[in-house]
Amino acid sequence: MEVSDRAVRLANAFGEGVYTENCPTRVALTRVTSKWAPLLLAALSDGEPLRWNELRRRATGITEKMLAQTLRMLEEDGYVHREARPVVPPHVEYSLTPAGEELTERLLALMVFVSDRALADEPAAG
Repeated sequence: MEVSDRAVRLANAFGEGVYTENCPTRVALTRVTSKWAPLLLAALSDGEPLRWNELRRRATGITEKMLAQTLRMLEEDGYVHREARPVVPPHVEYSLTPAGEELTERLLALMVFVSDRALADEPAAG
């Protein structure tokens, strides 16, 4: 079996373990490509901090539980910054970290590719 140059570069960067079941890259990739993470990262990609309700409106269909879990996970992974201001009522804003900006730039390219393919595959109206 012939191995592609990309596969060789990947193996060189991460070792042969990248293809194994317990490789940490699988966990990281699963988290950033979850159902809601790419949408929340994309929502934050314009550079302006967003509040909870703004994120919830943009990611139509997300439950409060999933929004909280996904934001917490993205914050733990260092992609999202959470800033809570000590005021009443609480004022919390979310923004991308530098790592989040880099990740989102790459995810947006993938999302555009997928969107373009989906639109090309749609039957013509009319």
